[in-house]
Amino acid sequence: MTVPMVLLPVFVLVLLTLILALWMGYERNRVVYSREVKIKDIALTKENWPEQAKKVSNAYHNQYELPVLFYVLTAFALITKKADLIFLVLSWVFVISRLVHAYIHTTSNRVPRRFFAYLVGLVVLTIMWIYFAFQILTGA
Repeated sequence: MTVPMVLLPVFVLVLLTLILALWMGYERNRVVYSREVKIKDIALTKENWPEQAKKVSNAYHNQYELPVLFYVLTAFALITKKADLIFLVLSWVFVISRLVHAYIHTTSNRVPRRFFAYLVGLVVLTIMWIYFAFQILTGA
């Protein structure tokens, strides 16, 4: 696999994170400037933000959980030249699960559906780590 092919899923996930960061800033500024919330009420806690601002904020912060393990694994796979077709396909499945998770999180926020998207990503990422570890430890 070429480096651009392996990094494209990473770029998509980074783009998702940046879009969520900008969206979060927009939502927060919008409600502060419209006086929907007072700065003193949100200065020390996230509890007083309106629902949509909380949804986007939570979706943004989720990008610093499972995806961190994906970023590290992708770097390791590139360094060790273990990023093959299986790795690439699993990478895309993981990224798609994160896109679906963020979409559900910022729209309907139906927890069972959101959890399923999370679980798909977790299982795929676990498989990726096991596959990578197997390749490294066996010299495959």
